Amino acid sequence: MDERLKKGVDLSIPNLPDMEIAAAETAEAVGKFIGLDKDKTQEVKMSLIEACINAFEHSKGEGQVHVHFQMEEDALIVQVTDTGGGFDLQEAKQQSEERRHRGESKRGWGLQIMEELMDEVRIESTDEGTVITMVKKR
Repeated sequence: MDERLKKGVDLSIPNLPDMEIAAAETAEAVGKFIGLDKDKTQEVKMSLIEACINAFEHSKGEGQVHVHFQMEEDALIVQVTDTGGGFDLQEAKQQSEERRHRGESKRGWGLQIMEELMDEVRIESTDEGTVITMVKKR
């Protein structure tokens, strides 16, 4: 692996319209650089867009969303961090499922999309913010 990338790539984006696209374009560049398959790169991009949109919405417009890309020999690890008030993961999943079941919302699919497209998704959320860690294996 290129020694210059041992520390990864960091991106901070403001809560402005379409800034999740900047993150996705960075993911595409990183994926291309490390030779990640195009389909897998697309899955990373879609998951990252969902994670960024969630971070923007749930951090209530406060501060920046930070994205870190860590390139490993066998995987690309993407972390999305916000400084919002946090949330209860199980409660959020339950509420989204109930809204979809009642047909009340076409939204609320973000977490499920991430979990289906990525090989691993970990979410740590406190009242100081949320970190979503997503892993895509080569």
